[in-house]
Amino acid sequence: MTTLDETPNGSANGYRAGRTMPLRVELRRQIRRKRTQLSIGFLVILPFLLLIAFKVGNGSSNRSSGQLVDLATTSGTNFTIFALFASASFLLIVVIALFFGDTVASEASWSSLKYLLAIPIPRGRLLRQKAIVSGLLSLLGLILLPAVSLLVGVLAYGSGDLVSPTGEALTFGTALGRIALAVVYLALQLLWVAGLALLLSVSTNAPLGAVGGAVLASILSEILDSITALGGLREYLPTHYAFAWADLFSSNIDWGDMVRGILSALVYGVIFFALAARRFATKDITS
Repeated sequence: MTTLDETPNGSANGYRAGRTMPLRVELRRQIRRKRTQLSIGFLVILPFLLLIAFKVGNGSSNRSSGQLVDLATTSGTNFTIFALFASASFLLIVVIALFFGDTVASEASWSSLKYLLAIPIPRGRLLRQKAIVSGLLSLLGLILLPAVSLLVGVLAYGSGDLVSPTGEALTFGTALGRIALAVVYLALQLLWVAGLALLLSVSTNAPLGAVGGAVLASILSEILDSITALGGLREYLPTHYAFAWADLFSSNIDWGDMVRGILSALVYGVIFFALAARRFATKDITS
């Protein structure tokens, strides 16, 4: 016999597992957090900081050298490419590690994770919703940085051709398409960071440990990748193809390294996300 408040399976009337933790609620909750606002805000401010740096140090630039930093002020698209290069190896990794590494570990550190699961929100759904929101915020950051950089760059340096360090030139319209492809590549290539950060997030109650662990793994991979004595073994490092998207800014694109970079990131990402799901499904939640 059941009560008015319960169904035959013991759950409360009206309870639907698929309705718990809606994406819009979790997204709104994460956007209101200071770490989200500061991270996104810094990505928006960065292009202005770079512009100020170039304005202050304008007298020391040497465009004839062909270096990327010296070509940054030749056009808005060149400025955007430099902003991506300057942030891809560390800043973007930190931002993605922050969104994915903090998402579950912070709930555990606040002792609210056990209450979310007691609602009850199924473990798989909770992890999936948090991962999706983290992915949306990461994608927002990846889009905002080049978008704001392009706006600032065009206003400051015009909409001229994109000039590569090799002397090749691409029209403004072509350059926009290549920049969009570069953002897509970065989003896919950084999947391994997202997966590792999420795995660490479900494995610890310390958000800083999860975020820092993913960032340190990236730094270690970059250090190992710089050791040429490792030879072909470097190709198996997740950061080996981190800058393969630079090939997009040549007249004839070499897709080889980019394809290998995406495949490598997908393999690492799938493994890390699967391990995170398995770990969270079997973990004893005490906080």
